[in-house]
Amino acid sequence: MQKEITLNNGVLMPNVGIGTYLLEPQDAENSVREALQMGYRLIDTANAYRNERAVGRGMKASGVKREDIFLSTKLWPSEYENPHAIEETLERLQTDYIDLLFLHQPTKNWRKGYRQLMDAYQKGIIRSIGISNFEGQYIKDVLKEFDVKPQVIQVECHPFFPQDELRKITDKEHIAIMSWYPLGGKGMTDELLHHPLIEKIAKKHHKTTAQVILRWHIQMGFVVIPGSKNVDHIRDNYAIYDFNLDEEDMRLIATLNNGQRRYTRTDEALERYTTWKFEYEKE
Repeated sequence: MQKEITLNNGVLMPNVGIGTYLLEPQDAENSVREALQMGYRLIDTANAYRNERAVGRGMKASGVKREDIFLSTKLWPSEYENPHAIEETLERLQTDYIDLLFLHQPTKNWRKGYRQLMDAYQKGIIRSIGISNFEGQYIKDVLKEFDVKPQVIQVECHPFFPQDELRKITDKEHIAIMSWYPLGGKGMTDELLHHPLIEKIAKKHHKTTAQVILRWHIQMGFVVIPGSKNVDHIRDNYAIYDFNLDEEDMRLIATLNNGQRRYTRTDEALERYTTWKFEYEKE
């Protein structure tokens, strides 16, 4: 069963990975190591998670070759105008290239950040360009103003909010969607995991409700990055390649689309993001 997608620049990307959002450094290191040893090949982190150095340690401790790992991270807005931001990110991750580098938020200085990504892409320091939370006019501006289009957009995406409007653009431009909060996010995870419709489909396939939802993501063509420090959950989240949701399953899950999302961006928040500085983990 297909475990990769082909990006619009020809790069192959795994469609299931381990996310490290909200993981403390030691937990991130452990989760990355365990995930890679289980068979995962996609790792997602960010400057803002303050665990990049731990992710790098976990990668090395796993014993998996660097060239077999697809590493994704994100520049925070306060780094967009730092000419050394990518070099410093590489140093924290203890690697000499990044497979996918995102701009994390569409703050007012995003164009300077995107030029940094384009320069690094053309030099081969990064293999793919990503934009995170660039919905609506922002993705339209990227496509209008720059010759090099992004390969991936990372956004909130789940059965309650499957990004119908965004997909009209991404499908046309062959830009992959990477889902964060794939199980609904804070305040909605329990509602989605225990929804009677999802429970019925899970029982039919002898799978957990989380596995059904993650399977839905990859059958929709999305890349999914559930995060966990629980080894059993990490294992279960990857065990979704041995079954298929049929047309009726997919039709029923589509009825859950109610436009309900966990994250709403505000102009005030974007303004704050440009000045937020982080105390990164020390060696």
